[in-house]
Amino acid sequence: MTTEWKIAVGDEQTSALYEPASSGTDTALFICAHGAGGSMLDRGMTTTATALRANGLGVVRFNFLYKEKKSGRPDPMPRLIAATRAVIAHAQNELAPSRLVIGGRSMGGRAASMLAAEGFDASGLLLLAYPLHPAGQPEKLRDAHLGAIRMPVLCFNGTRDALCTRSLMETALSKRAPPAGSWDMQWIDGADHMFHVLKSSGRTDAEVMSQIGRSAGDWAAHL
Repeated sequence: MTTEWKIAVGDEQTSALYEPASSGTDTALFICAHGAGGSMLDRGMTTTATALRANGLGVVRFNFLYKEKKSGRPDPMPRLIAATRAVIAHAQNELAPSRLVIGGRSMGGRAASMLAAEGFDASGLLLLAYPLHPAGQPEKLRDAHLGAIRMPVLCFNGTRDALCTRSLMETALSKRAPPAGSWDMQWIDGADHMFHVLKSSGRTDAEVMSQIGRSAGDWAAHL
């Protein structure tokens, strides 16, 4: 059953949805933030939530403040982080999860990763299509904070992702030194930033999402 929330973020408010695991009791609760051009109800977020819920995760989806106001211009990072904090606090108060996982798709995952780098306490960080750099601008890396993340991380990126060059990501991760948390990097062969794969790959997008769901569910169950 879906639970709808209105959550205060400072003197504003935003919308959120909680959907329990469809496979039974939640093994973990995932606070899932959307990407820059999306919303909590976009296709990518919906299919992601479905795949994760089928593998034991309860999922909370929410809108950043700019999207709640139907704007296409993303908020500055401090406002993205503030919204994420507010939604996490509300979910913890309402659901008291035994395991809390933060993260999200693209920009939403980046906001959660910066919250994690600030020392926020959670069981793990789940990143879906982490945007290491803008498309076509690999010199503008968004990796400076990654070494400060102490919690376990599971990150999925496609090998065709224009916002995450594999060699650059691997170099960035090699620079993370103890006591940085473990980082499980899973590359989806042939997938782009939306985890879409070409027909020539021999797989469908649905099969890719099922793979992501299974891997994430197993990881979260062992945090």
